[in-house]
Amino acid sequence: MSAESVVYYLNRVPESDPNDQTEWLLTALGQYTGAELRELLYVAEEPGFFELMRGLFALSDENRAVLQHFLETGHPPAMKAAIDPKGRLTIEHEQRVKVLPVIAN
Repeated sequence: MSAESVVYYLNRVPESDPNDQTEWLLTALGQYTGAELRELLYVAEEPGFFELMRGLFALSDENRAVLQHFLETGHPPAMKAAIDPKGRLTIEHEQRVKVLPVIAN
C-alpha cells in the first residue's frame, strides 16, 4: 500500500446520491491490489484498529517518526509496552525507555 493521499470531491456532491458514493469508493479501491484490500479488511477488523490509527495520526510528525524508527529497528520479542495512569505509552527495549506523549481524543 502506498502512503499517498487522494482527495475526492473538493466541491462535494450532495450525500443523497448513492451512485456518487459508490463511484468514489470503487475508484478509490481500484488503486489497490486484491491482496492489499484483503489485508486492509483483515487488519481493520481488529478491535481498536480505528482508534489506534486515529491516535497515530494525532501524533506530531516528529513523534510519529520516532515511533516508526523504533518499530522498524527494534526487536519485537524484546519490547514491552504499557500505558501509565496518566495515559502515556511507555515502550521498553533493552534497558532503554521511551515515553510518547499523551494522545487526546
